[in-house]
This record gives sequence, structure tokens and C-alpha cells, in this order.
Amino acid sequence: MSEQYISKDSEMVELLRKLDISRPVAKTLACLSDGRELTSHSIEMSSGLRQPEVSIAMRYLKNNNWIEIREEKRDNGKGRPVKYYKLTVPMDKIIEKIEESILEERKMILRNIEELKKIS
Repeated sequence: MSEQYISKDSEMVELLRKLDISRPVAKTLACLSDGRELTSHSIEMSSGLRQPEVSIAMRYLKNNNWIEIREEKRDNGKGRPVKYYKLTVPMDKIIEKIEESILEERKMILRNIEELKKIS
């Protein structure tokens, strides 16, 4: 992995964290942001996350309809199938959804402040 790639991923994770995106989700998004299809294990290795953290992140991404999950049987036919994950929504669209969510939350906060001013 190139130094530039690691730096870009680190910066993306840091910025997502500043937007209140959980660490596992931020790291998983950074891993998947280039459009590659990755296994849970490869995400663990490149992100430094543990398996349960990757599962939590995948649940969040799946609930937002941002990923596609594909299963493939192992070569030896034993054990659980290998799961492959890929973003189905481009990162710019995901960022737009995060932005919309934050803006909506801020509007609600401002409405609550206005209500407090009226009743005080």
C-alpha cells in the first residue's frame, strides 16, 4: 500500500470522525472508498479493526443501503462462506447523505433553541 494511499485513508477517517461517524464505520468506508470488493478479513487487516467492529460497521452500511454483500464458498468447501463487501453508492453520494443528516440535526437544534427562547 502506498504512503499516499495510507495518508488519504487516514485523512478520510479523521474527517469522518470529526463528523461524528463511528471509528469502525469511518475506517471501513475508507477501505471501501476506492470501489474495490473486499473481504471482512482484508478490511480487518488494512484498517486495524477487529472482526466484531467490522461487523458493526457493515450493519450500519447495510442499513443505509450503501454496500453490496456477496458470499462465496471456500475452496475446500468447509466452513462458512467468505463474504465480500463493496460500496454500491459512490463516496460523494455518501458524503452528501452525511451532510444532509447533519444539516437536518442542526435545524432541529436551532428550532429547539428558538422554542426555549419563547418560553423563557
